[in-house]
Amino acid sequence: MPTTMKKPDIEEFFRRLSEALPEPETELQYSNVYTLLVAVVLSAQATDVGVNRATKELFKTVDSPQKMIKLGEAGLIQHIKTIGLYRNKAKNVIALSRLLIEKHGGEVPRTREELQELPGVGRKTANVVLNVAFGEPTIAVDTHIFRVSNRTGLAPGKDVVAVEEKLEKVVPPKYRRHAHHWLILHGRYVCKARKPDCPACPVSDLCRFKAKTVVV
Repeated sequence: MPTTMKKPDIEEFFRRLSEALPEPETELQYSNVYTLLVAVVLSAQATDVGVNRATKELFKTVDSPQKMIKLGEAGLIQHIKTIGLYRNKAKNVIALSRLLIEKHGGEVPRTREELQELPGVGRKTANVVLNVAFGEPTIAVDTHIFRVSNRTGLAPGKDVVAVEEKLEKVVPPKYRRHAHHWLILHGRYVCKARKPDCPACPVSDLCRFKAKTVVV
């Protein structure tokens, strides 16, 4: 495991990422908070590209819990069957839609605890919704953030919760709002799993990863 990145380097790390992309956004497509929630639930163990392809037509007509329940589980499956675990996800989306109506007046709640009470919504999903929809400085640790945090020495940890807790401590307050997306996008397009693009990396000199790739 790389040595932990020092505080001044962490500050510079986020300064450079923010300079390159001042207003990062999720790559999931959505039209309101409800469709964002559904998209994030569907994105578990699936790519954003795959989810966007599946929801493109769905979200044109189904943009509320009421409309989703009217569509029904079988109808939803027809839209999302190209996504992994689609049967279970369809069941969860219908169930969470029903709970939103029964308990929250059809609105998506704004607390992590209430979000995690919804079927199919774990800590990561709740953190994404809180960050993207409500501007909370939460960090949802997915495989990209977990890899980048450990590989660079930014916030090493044995599991996603440990990494999340470490990131909450080390990310400078002014960068916390967008840290989630900077790290995901960096992991998705630069600090890739099999062959990180170290020559193109804007923070390569700050990174503690020893086995850096080089231009041949």
